[in-house]
Amino acid sequence: QVQLVESGGGLVQAGGSLRLSCAASGLTFSMYAMGWFRQTLGKERMFVAGISRSDGSSTSYADSVKGRFTISRDNAKNTVFLQMNSLKPEDTAVYYCAATRSWSASFVYTGRSTYNTWGQGTQVTISS
Repeated sequence: QVQLVESGGGLVQAGGSLRLSCAASGLTFSMYAMGWFRQTLGKERMFVAGISRSDGSSTSYADSVKGRFTISRDNAKNTVFLQMNSLKPEDTAVYYCAATRSWSASFVYTGRSTYNTWGQGTQVTISS
């Protein structure tokens, strides 16, 4: 059974940092491209960052987080990370980790429908 478990969310002041983690189990982690999405109440779940399978040599970011967020992966620990710096109140959301089996070592998936496995989400709240 494939499972993704996010952690690291919380409440921080604007300008602060958080590091989200997503631990995967039940899959050959290195063969999966990974992504982070976020969702606020009443709105669609939006792409934040994605990373290619294997060595994670390719990454992609939403324009709103470029230069502030960094996605990375540790295949030995079956974990993907999202380092979030210079946080803003508009970053407040539930953050979800997602996985999809990838046949390309360099492709990054950015569409919500391209991911078929999701975590339960972790709340990130940024106070002004």
